[in-house]
Amino acid sequence: MTATYTFDFFCSLDGYGAAGGDWTGYWGKQGPELLDRRLDVYGTEQRMVFGAHTFRDFAQMLAESSEGADVRDPWVTRMRNLPTTVVSTTLEDSLGWPDAAVVSGDAVDVVARLKEESEVPLRSHGSLAMNRALMAAGLVDRLHVTLFPVITGRTGLAPIFQDAADFDLELMESRTLDGNIQELVYRPTLH
Repeated sequence: MTATYTFDFFCSLDGYGAAGGDWTGYWGKQGPELLDRRLDVYGTEQRMVFGAHTFRDFAQMLAESSEGADVRDPWVTRMRNLPTTVVSTTLEDSLGWPDAAVVSGDAVDVVARLKEESEVPLRSHGSLAMNRALMAAGLVDRLHVTLFPVITGRTGLAPIFQDAADFDLELMESRTLDGNIQELVYRPTLH
């Protein structure tokens, strides 16, 4: 039996994972339902998988943040305390992240092996380039999309599916959080 792999990401309606300009974290739209739901999602036993770039960004944001910052929301703390695999050819240590192992190699090979060996589900939050490669290789079982009600056409950063392959999506779950945030879980298959 292989472990389920979920690619979990936040995005704007126009497909960006972040924005510059005067947008704040979560595009300023987070509310109690979203935060409670994220805490539930990360409350189950699972293993996190990150690419080096996203892992460095998280580690730096946490190191530079103060109490009360979005990056220190309880779900992020819970995520940080889950067992973690970082796929990297450049990192040599876990940057102070508890229970993190840095594994050198191609992400497709590393995740294929993790899916066979892991006794718990695998989840990645962000790590866009790595997850696009994993999707193309057929290793992503679920897309967990948290869609924020914003369009960031001029200030959008990190296009989620830039240069990705084509996929058909089967909707498995959906819910509305805080009256305007959509959570969508899809099963992707190459088109």
